[in-house]
This record gives sequence, C-alpha cells and structure tokens, in this order.
Amino acid sequence: MAGRKKRSTKPVAQTFNVVYEDGSLSSNRRIAGELLVDPFGTEELLDLARVVIEKQDAEIAERSGVPKPPIKEITKA
Repeated sequence: MAGRKKRSTKPVAQTFNVVYEDGSLSSNRRIAGELLVDPFGTEELLDLARVVIEKQDAEIAERSGVPKPPIKEITKA
C-alpha cells in the first residue's frame, strides 16, 4: 500500500529572463528558491533575483575573463 508523499517546505527554484544593456538576452536563468526568500519581507522577488543573477554574472566573468554588461531588465520566465 503506497502512502502519500509529504509536501516539501523547501522553496522551489524559479527561472528568470534577463535583458542586458547591450540588448543581449539570457533566458531561463535558474535561481534556487532559498535564495529568493527575504527574511524581513521587505524586498521584491525581482530585486532578490537581480542580486543573485549579478553575483552569478560576476563569478562567471571572473572565471572567463569576459564581463557581462549591466542588467537592464529581469522578468519571471
């Protein structure tokens, strides 16, 4: 007899589309749900996503030596 699966309380990962100042697009950027939780409830989801994506871009630029342009717009995919 199969039991019911318990629902996870862990926040689900979300995806975002990013448009950069030079017009380039980065689609479906995945961000772990726990990184999008504001303990104080003061920041908007897209603001939290921007911080995480900028950090990812900085890490990628450091490894590749090619910096990403500034982010123009972020939308939920």
